[in-house]
Amino acid sequence: MGKKNVSGWSTIIMLLTAAALFTGCSASAGSKPSAELHEKTMHWDKMPEMTIDLDKSYTAKFTTSMGDFTVKLYAEDSPITVNNFVFLAKQGFYDGLTFHRIMETFMIQGGDPKGNGTGTPGYSIPDELDTELKYEPGIVAMANTGKPNSGGSQFFISTGKDSENLNQMPNYTIFGKVTEGMDTVLAIAKTPVKETKPIEPVIIEKVVIVQS
Repeated sequence: MGKKNVSGWSTIIMLLTAAALFTGCSASAGSKPSAELHEKTMHWDKMPEMTIDLDKSYTAKFTTSMGDFTVKLYAEDSPITVNNFVFLAKQGFYDGLTFHRIMETFMIQGGDPKGNGTGTPGYSIPDELDTELKYEPGIVAMANTGKPNSGGSQFFISTGKDSENLNQMPNYTIFGKVTEGMDTVLAIAKTPVKETKPIEPVIIEKVVIVQS
């Protein structure tokens, strides 16, 4: 897609918001989080093999400490990313993790096993950016380190108009959209934060995958 001309101020906003989606690429795989952070021990050496059926539809039902919501997964547009998310969810990887980064008019970010922006499942997956999908409230996409093909387990859910700035540099694989419970997502987005970190934890209690 062609690049749009934007004002200097819009460019600054866009860069700042996009930076919030980067996972911590400087932390080594063996580094330990501080004592107050929750760390999952699940770890794999390579991304999962393709197991989803592309003739089927998939949804993810989230239960959180602030309510429930449902995400339609875009398996046809982003099969590798959806397969990865389905694999991790079925392993219980996301259960007990948090939304560790929140920017009310932009996004909520979760899926980090360390809870500090540096966690991964032990591997990375390739980008799937060649689609017609657009960033808008409700869209679910992979976070990354700022480098190509560096997504893993962290994802974000767009919550407001600021997310649409990402359409000017679409570097994050879109793999779903909230279809039910957007009020819960927006309530999470309103959580009080200190430098984008929630003052009180917002917990992903469970993610259940439904195939139809």
